[in-house]
Amino acid sequence: MADFDKLVVGFLVDEVVGGFFVSVPPGHVACIYDRGAGVLPRVWGPGLHLKLPFWQVAKLFNAQILEYTIRKGFDINQKEALGDEPITTVTQDGHPISVEGSLLFKIDKANAPELWENIGDNFVSKVVRPFARSRIANIFTQITADQIRSSRTQVEEALKQELNRLFDDKGLIVEGVLLSEVKILDQSNQPQKEIIFENSPSSTPLPTH
Repeated sequence: MADFDKLVVGFLVDEVVGGFFVSVPPGHVACIYDRGAGVLPRVWGPGLHLKLPFWQVAKLFNAQILEYTIRKGFDINQKEALGDEPITTVTQDGHPISVEGSLLFKIDKANAPELWENIGDNFVSKVVRPFARSRIANIFTQITADQIRSSRTQVEEALKQELNRLFDDKGLIVEGVLLSEVKILDQSNQPQKEIIFENSPSSTPLPTH
């Protein structure tokens, strides 16, 4: 399935019997745009629902957990594709690094109407990518290379909490952040050596913020 087809906001809803009914499949929810009242606050779950034909338009949202991958070779020209290039930043002790991993996220079903009305269809390029890129880079500037080596789980949890704080009013929920590879870069921003993660808790607590 193409990345575009896996986006939270879908573009097709199965309308049946002359547009009087909307069929919402499992794992999805639907919202309604009313030509008189605008986007209605109600969210429809899976099943068959009644609407006014021509006067009301349904929008389908994928409510399942989606994976946003940050990896080498990702095509950044696909603005709404679920991913990004490796994120480069500098650790607290001055090491330039490259970060790869995944964000697992989904829509907040209760706030799907607000997501549609306030952000629209291009939520990846408007919210997910710029917020994730900025906050991931910022978190790593607050910790040392040694802390990264020994505190993988704590770093992932700090990233999850920070992104959820920013996404709270955007209708999105981060279920998890999974780091797959962090590399120290040389002066020309080329990989020098990979940082080895350990799952055991760090003896050095991470900074709070």
